[in-house]
Amino acid sequence: MKFRPISGKITMEYPCRWVYKIFGRDKDQMREALGEVLAGYDYSVTPSRSSRHGNYHCMNLDIPVSNEQERTGIYEALQAHSAIILVL
Repeated sequence: MKFRPISGKITMEYPCRWVYKIFGRDKDQMREALGEVLAGYDYSVTPSRSSRHGNYHCMNLDIPVSNEQERTGIYEALQAHSAIILVL
C-alpha cells in the first residue's frame, strides 16, 4: 500500500490490501457475519485480542480492495451487521 501526501492530504493507491479490526461478542457469529458480508471475496481473518472475561473479541480482517468506494462499502456493510459491534 502506498501513500502519497498531496496538499496536506494522504491519498492511497489502489488496488491494495486493507486491514479492518472488527469487534464483537461472539467469535462464531462474527465469522458468520464475515461470510455473509464478504461472499465472493478472497479474505483472511486472524484472531486478535479478547477482553479479560471473554465478553468481547477482536479479529483482523485482511482483504484486497480495488477503490475507495469498495473499501468504505465493506466498512459500512460490516458496521451494519448485528454480530459486529465496531469496525476500525
